[in-house]
Amino acid sequence: MRIAVLLAVIAALVGCGAGASASAADSTNLKITFWPQGHERGDAKTWTLRCDPNGGTLPKVAAACDKLGALKAPFGRISPRAMCTEIYGGPQEAQIVGTFGGKRVWIALSAKNGCQISRAKKLGFLVPGFNTNPNA
Repeated sequence: MRIAVLLAVIAALVGCGAGASASAADSTNLKITFWPQGHERGDAKTWTLRCDPNGGTLPKVAAACDKLGALKAPFGRISPRAMCTEIYGGPQEAQIVGTFGGKRVWIALSAKNGCQISRAKKLGFLVPGFNTNPNA
């Protein structure tokens, strides 16, 4: 009987430890840098976003974490076979680096063609001031 209780306690402790490390691995910690006139011109604006627990300097942190968590593969690459329209949406550029879901993230956003504009619209809530309207 004592061995069974001891094994149950050990299993519970191991389970708690696994849950804590899994939660930490799934957290989000991002640095977002935005160049309104492109990275070669003008000053950059920078924000941070941390989810689970929520924090950082990005406006509306909780809403950003909720939106980001609802997206499937938010930082996925554009397929090299993608056919992108040649629409120029402006000089603005952004870079997002850090971790998401326990994986390293490095992504550049721009408005240099239709594929880039589409991705910037998808992630625009992470970059205040990024205008994805090519007619603006």
